[in-house]
Amino acid sequence: MTDIKDSDRSRGKPLGLRGAGGTETHHVKQSFSHGRTKSVTVETKRKRVVVPKPGAAQATAANPRGAVAQNLSEAEFERRLKAVEAAKAAEAERVRKEREATAARDAELARLRAEKDAAEREEREREIREQRAAAAAEEAAAAAAKAAASAAARPAPAAARGAAPAPVDTAAAQAQAARAEAGRAPGGGGAKKATLKAVVDEKKPTRAKDDERRRAGKLTIANATDEEGRQRSLAAMRRRQERDKRRMTGGHGEREKVVREVQVPDAITVQELANRMAERVAAVVKALMQNGIMATQNQTIDADTATLIVEDFGHKVVRRSESDVEDVIVQASGDDEANQQPRAPIVTIMGHVDHGKTSLLDAIRKTNVVSGEAGGITQHIGAYQVRTEGGQLITFLDTPGHAAFTSMRARGAQVTDIVILVVAADDSVMPQTIEAISHARAAGVPMIIAINKIDRPAADPRKVRTQLLQHEVVVEEMGGETLDVEVSAVTGKGLDTLLEDIALQAELLDLKANPDRLAEGAVIEAKLDVGRGPVATVLVQKGTLRRGDIFVVGEQWGKVRALINDKGERVDAAGPSVPVEVLGLNGTPEAGDVLNVVADEAKAREIADYRARLARDKRAAAGSATTLDQLLAKAKADKDVKELPVVVKSDVQGSAEAIVQALEKISTDEVRIRVLHSGVGAITESDVTLAEASGAPIIGFNVRANAPARESANQKGVEIRYYSIIYDLVDDVKKAASGLLSPEIREKFVGYARIKEVFKITGVGKVAGCVVTEGVARRAAGVRLLRDNVVIHEGKLKTLKRFKDEVREVLAGQECGMAFENYDDIREADVIEIFETEKVERTLA
Repeated sequence: MTDIKDSDRSRGKPLGLRGAGGTETHHVKQSFSHGRTKSVTVETKRKRVVVPKPGAAQATAANPRGAVAQNLSEAEFERRLKAVEAAKAAEAERVRKEREATAARDAELARLRAEKDAAEREEREREIREQRAAAAAEEAAAAAAKAAASAAARPAPAAARGAAPAPVDTAAAQAQAARAEAGRAPGGGGAKKATLKAVVDEKKPTRAKDDERRRAGKLTIANATDEEGRQRSLAAMRRRQERDKRRMTGGHGEREKVVREVQVPDAITVQELANRMAERVAAVVKALMQNGIMATQNQTIDADTATLIVEDFGHKVVRRSESDVEDVIVQASGDDEANQQPRAPIVTIMGHVDHGKTSLLDAIRKTNVVSGEAGGITQHIGAYQVRTEGGQLITFLDTPGHAAFTSMRARGAQVTDIVILVVAADDSVMPQTIEAISHARAAGVPMIIAINKIDRPAADPRKVRTQLLQHEVVVEEMGGETLDVEVSAVTGKGLDTLLEDIALQAELLDLKANPDRLAEGAVIEAKLDVGRGPVATVLVQKGTLRRGDIFVVGEQWGKVRALINDKGERVDAAGPSVPVEVLGLNGTPEAGDVLNVVADEAKAREIADYRARLARDKRAAAGSATTLDQLLAKAKADKDVKELPVVVKSDVQGSAEAIVQALEKISTDEVRIRVLHSGVGAITESDVTLAEASGAPIIGFNVRANAPARESANQKGVEIRYYSIIYDLVDDVKKAASGLLSPEIREKFVGYARIKEVFKITGVGKVAGCVVTEGVARRAAGVRLLRDNVVIHEGKLKTLKRFKDEVREVLAGQECGMAFENYDDIREADVIEIFETEKVERTLA
């Protein structure tokens, strides 16, 4: 029913059916062109006004509890009232405690500030007293020296004329001494000067400390790198010592020339030569210019030129053999029994491919490394440290099992203490298993047999033990001395027993090292990082490697800029058996090189230059023919053998080495694979230029070409092939070399997109806001995520949206949203590579 207001009834309005707010109807006449009109009905709705009922105000006044609480019971109201009062009391107590704590803290700060001021005041008074004592001593020494000089300079005839001048000089000296003493006396004129100097000196440190305190928050290059500022050279320090010595002895004449024995190597920088002669660098550069040689202080000169300069300066030349530069790398003399301390065992996990080496290590570390490797196989050496439940540290090295990574397994066996040979219980002994046994025997390290995949239905541990007998490996169950454990990386069975066996074997080996000597270690892996530069994974074997140490490793040298452990944390030092990533190299070393810490930068640079020169000469000698017969034989061989030149670029040094060795094994009498260049890092324009000149394809293993290199390759027609699994790489090159040109699945690059922003959406995950920079982004195409031109992830798109609509493709220059299937580690500035696969006929160029 519709309510009828009294106001409406009083005004005589007719009753009608309308809304609670009321609706009025009017007729409006609407005019159009040509005199046409039309009557339109217009309805106007009025807003309903609620008038409080009589007596509501009295009810509210009678109930002070409020409108919300008027429906509460008395007990509930009392309970809530008490809770509010308790909260107010707690807040007041908290404010009181905070005020008391603030007062106590202010009092403590005032006390500390007073103590600090008293200490600074005492230090200033002590410095003033020392300065006064030093000034008095200097004045007395100067007066005595002046008196002695006057007596010595007196002419002989003066003595014959009489002894009158002596008393005069003595009296003058006594008067001067008296004046000096009076100046030092509290009441003398010197007292005022001393007091004024004390006041000035008292004020100066305060300003210096204030400035130091004010500038403490400024970030400088020296503070950021934790390195000391500019220092004087060794030659400058020697010259200063000589000047101080002459000043103390009172000599003001021409200094005597010091003839030094200067060691001259085959190559030396101008700066180092000046330091060895204790001469100014500017004087050495001037001498070189006078001899017609324009060189700066950082340039290197040969031994003959250095000998000429040393003789010009009057020093004696000591020629040193070229190989003597290695003598600075000497073993520390403190490696006796007293300095030895226990160290963690280094355990290398070896075995055939896909026998569960990395999965076993994952189960021990409680991580998942397998998913991060392309194709589910390990292609790098990984170094990790694990602490057992008993508190013992164990260093693990995970080596690849593929046949191409033979050198990696050999390198892992050389730096290890214990080898864990993983054999699958359902697959038994395989070729790489036998190879791992050979590596362990060559290194002379004990083995522990881990029979993995014991949870499989086809598992037969006894068959594994029997086949190992054929390779002279006798386990304990068969009456031998080699430990064996049945384990399962899936269920975790036998892992505790395996760790106990490792601890037992380490205890028998009694592994010790001296942590207080200069560090020595082995390079497990090396790579070129775009953001961090050359990075080497080093396993420290002796001594302690610290931040700031200067080291030489292979043909490279550097200063430790940062140390990063296996958890990605920065550390200041790494002791024996600790794997760390070392930053600060001047170039990428070879995997397997030995790292040695040396005394100074000059020694490190000299050793690295010498080793680089030897390697360059060795490569030149190996690739050149010296006699006419050798030239003819080489020309005939090249005529009969077809060559397939390639350029190889990889993400790490170990993978590049393994690829080169695998390609060399493919070579036959008819076809030879020739690796023109191999290196680490992204593919650059220089690689494209080299490939174009030789007609070679470029093979990229887990790396990509940068934008200039891609454009250059497209213009010059250079083929760039990308791989992430070494199986596919070796198989493709083998088919190309053998002439099996069957159709293959080839990738066709569709486009590139750059991530501008990452959004986190509930229920969906992370979505990348992208802009398509090249080509087209297609929903059905495959995608790769590139970070610093290195492949991070490969998969498919979960969604491709343009605004809020799901689309099939997005053109270049347009923005879109992308989400990956089962992958969320995306960041801003990452690049998404979109590609499609197609079947094409292969041709051998």
